[in-house]
Amino acid sequence: MQEEGARADTVDDERSCLFVNPVGQRRADFQSACAGVFAQLRVASGAEQARSLLAREPADLVVLDLERCELGIDLAALGALVAERAGKPILVLCPFTNARWLPALMAFGPVDYAIGPLRAQQTRALLDARLRTGFAPAPALASTSAEEELHALLALRGASQEALGHADDSERFAERLCAALSGWPGLVHAALFQHRDGDLHLEAEQGVAGLHLMALLKDEGRLLQSPLRHAFPGLLAAASGEFTLLDAPDKAGEPELAASLERFGVRMVVGLPIPGQGPGGPRGSLCLMFDHARAFSRAQLQALDDLAQLASHGLRMAEVTRENEILLARVTHLATTDALTEVANRRHGEHLLEQEIKRSRRYRLPLALVSFDIDRFSQVNDSFGHPVGDIVLRTVANTARALLRASDVLVRSGGEEFLVIAPHTSAIDGLRMAEKLRAAIEQVEIPGCDHVTISLGVAQLGESESGDSLAVRANAALARAKRAGRNCVELAMS
Repeated sequence: MQEEGARADTVDDERSCLFVNPVGQRRADFQSACAGVFAQLRVASGAEQARSLLAREPADLVVLDLERCELGIDLAALGALVAERAGKPILVLCPFTNARWLPALMAFGPVDYAIGPLRAQQTRALLDARLRTGFAPAPALASTSAEEELHALLALRGASQEALGHADDSERFAERLCAALSGWPGLVHAALFQHRDGDLHLEAEQGVAGLHLMALLKDEGRLLQSPLRHAFPGLLAAASGEFTLLDAPDKAGEPELAASLERFGVRMVVGLPIPGQGPGGPRGSLCLMFDHARAFSRAQLQALDDLAQLASHGLRMAEVTRENEILLARVTHLATTDALTEVANRRHGEHLLEQEIKRSRRYRLPLALVSFDIDRFSQVNDSFGHPVGDIVLRTVANTARALLRASDVLVRSGGEEFLVIAPHTSAIDGLRMAEKLRAAIEQVEIPGCDHVTISLGVAQLGESESGDSLAVRANAALARAKRAGRNCVELAMS
């Protein structure tokens, strides 16, 4: 608080004031700014000294300047001072970057507050206005009636809770929550930010036409690196976890930002940190913009905290849903995939074959089944060991999969046995596919055992044939290929 501009006329008042702040320069600046406003002006460095001074001589007004105060350290002592005032005038000067002080102090008793930073002339004007109104809230900041306030808060809470019905998706939940918040009287824009993938993301915003936060914040891909992260309440709350209340855009110290907000009719911005899971940082923030500065009652501050908790619950539900989907996909993969070769396992292959048979009959399309196994695979295991046998299985599966079409399905049906389900494929086309597989696998080099060969049987689905019957015929053709000398293809008999 440094002196600037001409001072207002001194107030002809016999009232006394006690100013409390731990920083000597702050105390000196206040004394300089407010000289002549009070008949007696005293200063104290903390709650204990203030209590001692008040015990010797009461003060009509106590001003608690929270700049450089620590909530975790100073709350108990300052709160006790508020409680001891028992309704006598007390004015709290709260920095906009740490408005969490307000509900904390209001729990001890009623307080009037002003949001900083305040220039010397603003501080003097504030006190002049408060002296003339007997320290009642200024008319411009007056709250609605208790009944209207209760009705508005209940409606807001109900509408916000309905958004939880869409908490299976974080973006959809954020959109519904912002839409609900837009119904709060005086609120012109609502946005929700969430930490994801190492940065802060704007999940949703809704409000006055043309106001787009990403453009306003000069985003270049990383919101946490925005040049306005120290000034814009939505970013501040998400980064620091502090409740941020900017009741005049110019107090942020960014003239261009202030001019942009005021151009859209924004006169106050609130940043609510969304609590995270456990002791870590916030999950994100809610950013609420109002068309006028307003003094929040304790009930309204509690409603804001409830909104942050609701947002946290909704985002956590969306996160759990996403985790469950990932887990379900993983379980499904484990249940349907052969662990060694990463192709469909036998049970899943049987299910897919039944599906393809139904599709083939519905659309009257051909369906072929190719059955093959690795020739003399037991000798590979006996001669080179099971680790080499595993390499052989993976190599054969990878080679076959690379040759198949996207619509074909490779299945490991047994130890060294495989099936290929080939939709839209006739017996002749199945023979061509099988021969291509045989030639490719014969040529591929396998570490540890040089080369292997395969024998194959091909069958086309009959008009009224079942999956079991089709598999039996394909395996019978495979057996004939084995008897014919291996490393060849046989077509199943009708």
